[in-house]
Amino acid sequence: MKAPSERFAKLGLTLPGIPTPLAAYVPAVRAGDLVYTAGQLPTVDGDLLATGLVGGEVTVEQATQCARTAALNGLAAAVEVAGGLDAIGQVVKVTAYVAGTPGFSDHARVADGASELLEQVFGPAGRHARAAVGVASLPRNAPVEVELVVQTHSTPTIHRL
Repeated sequence: MKAPSERFAKLGLTLPGIPTPLAAYVPAVRAGDLVYTAGQLPTVDGDLLATGLVGGEVTVEQATQCARTAALNGLAAAVEVAGGLDAIGQVVKVTAYVAGTPGFSDHARVADGASELLEQVFGPAGRHARAAVGVASLPRNAPVEVELVVQTHSTPTIHRL
């Protein structure tokens, strides 16, 4: 079985820098063997991939890519606190918030962008529980925000990033 770092490299991915929090919180917190990330936006070098509502200014395809990017940002925060990509043993839960137009109902398809990335990186350990939640708006007019909960292989004391 390949290590997550090997799968990650084979996918041609690199971990981004951890996005700077927009307010009074930290990107990730570890409690026991669990790491909880703050909601991550689909930013690359500080710029959003898209802005607006899904089903309006943003297509489902664009939003799915945004969910993938937001999950990658969340993974960067989780990896920093966990002690490396291979220190993560299981993706436990993903919550994807999708800012959609009234009547938009394809939240699960958008959230698949995050879920599929995590399964590609972690294999069976990337399969997780998930919520895909429709919201009226998100910070910076982002179409998607993603939170992760991952379990590590060891149980140190609480650590904050």
